[in-house]
Amino acid sequence: MISPEALAGLLTPAGRDGADRPPGTARPVLLDVRWRLTGPSMRDDHAARRIPGAVFVDLDTELAAGPSSPGPGGRHPLPGPAALQEVLRAAGVRDDDPDQLVVAYDDRDGSVAARAWWLLRWAGVAPSRVRVLDGGFAAWQQSGLPVAGTDGGAAEPEPLPAGDLVVRSGGMPVVDADGAAALARDGVLLDARAAARYRGETEPVDPRTGHVPGARNTPAAANTGPDGRWLAPEVLAERFRAAGAVPGVPAGAYCGSGINACALVLALEESGTTLPQAPAALYPGSWSEWSADPGRPAATGDRPWVADR
Repeated sequence: MISPEALAGLLTPAGRDGADRPPGTARPVLLDVRWRLTGPSMRDDHAARRIPGAVFVDLDTELAAGPSSPGPGGRHPLPGPAALQEVLRAAGVRDDDPDQLVVAYDDRDGSVAARAWWLLRWAGVAPSRVRVLDGGFAAWQQSGLPVAGTDGGAAEPEPLPAGDLVVRSGGMPVVDADGAAALARDGVLLDARAAARYRGETEPVDPRTGHVPGARNTPAAANTGPDGRWLAPEVLAERFRAAGAVPGVPAGAYCGSGINACALVLALEESGTTLPQAPAALYPGSWSEWSADPGRPAATGDRPWVADR
């Protein structure tokens, strides 16, 4: 994570051409991944108000292989390496450059920006180079920091030159439906959705209600406090301990379509429950894939294994 104040220190006007910038640092790449579950795209919001120098990246079409119906791969399948490489190069991401940070932000709590964080890591970008903005664009504005765009007015830096990143997919572990079922049985599988969806009381998007049998509910929204800032690492660690996720136990995460689950993978690492060298696995297809297969059971209620059907 990176605070708005720390990020602002890397975006000072004097530092745009390298002057007065701390030694060994370069201007960060800023990825604006604001997104609405039911649309429309937030590209217009980006045009109106954004962090100076940020590049809009569309979650549906650039951080996924296009929105799809529930089924194989889920609603947001992972993008192909070549397509992701094109997007990240256009944003200015360089290859194997320890001086360059890549910072992703969303509206508020990081649950969407974490998808960009996860994909950058999956693409082979070193953990030390990737951050999520704590509190998102809301925290940036609340801190009184400059906002560019048609409704902002702050000075905009020159666009970064095209990057040369080579995507080397596989930098983060993934599991399919069978792998998710195995984690629920032999390790710990965390469900990032809201409690009502986990319990099967409502399902606004996917074909069936309920959860993967054996999964434990740890909503991604609870990673943050009321102000949208992330909880302290020790608080996150205790939350995961209560769900059975402790160091040394194989862990994985899923959600509706593989977006918010990335925030649990990030939170597990931020809490020290997992390490960058051995992160939790992501089930990219998530409930949208699982629930579309009538041959896979669903559980309902508060308990992981109750009411299999």
